[in-house]
Amino acid sequence: QVQVVESGGGSVQPGGSLRLSCTISGGIFVIYNLGWYRQAPGKQRELIATVTPDAKPTYAADYLRGRFTAARDNYKKEMSLQMSSLRPEDTAVYYCKAVFAKYEYWGQGTQVTVST
Repeated sequence: QVQVVESGGGSVQPGGSLRLSCTISGGIFVIYNLGWYRQAPGKQRELIATVTPDAKPTYAADYLRGRFTAARDNYKKEMSLQMSSLRPEDTAVYYCKAVFAKYEYWGQGTQVTVST
């Protein structure tokens, strides 16, 4: 059974930084295409970035690329999302998704709250 687990969320003031982590158990980490998503209250889930098995990130929007950095370490079996200059509108539940062929696995998400 493949399990995807996000961690690293929390509360931070505007302008602050957080680093999220995604780990996978029960599967072969290196085969998955991975992605970071987020869902703000009352909004649809949106893609932030995807990272290929050879650790190449692609960002969904240029405005995210400047503040968010997605990375992957196949040796540590971890994908990370470094977030900086956080804004209140970044408040959301952040999710990790792992995809291989027709199979996709979601984590339960980690809450990020940006407020004064």
